[in-house]
Amino acid sequence: MVTAIVFVKADVARIHEVAETIAALDGVSEVYSITGAHDLIAMVRVRRHEELNDVIPGRLNKVPGIVDTETHIAFRTYSQHDLEVAFSLGLPDAD
Repeated sequence: MVTAIVFVKADVARIHEVAETIAALDGVSEVYSITGAHDLIAMVRVRRHEELNDVIPGRLNKVPGIVDTETHIAFRTYSQHDLEVAFSLGLPDAD
């Protein structure tokens, strides 16, 4: 599983609409409204690194109302919840 964290700046009048549209995209697992320099964080989870291209520049960045995005790729998961999900999917151990 590949996880990308996408920071989103949106047109202030369209934040709710942008968040709902992003949340409905395949590959997006969660969207959070946040404080600070960005308006939203989208968690993108795909099976293969190559799929990020379809989700982020292919669909997410094209959502009307998005002003800017900044994408970060996660190297390793430390959350116990995420580790349990990976084991339930039968994915191999990361070590």
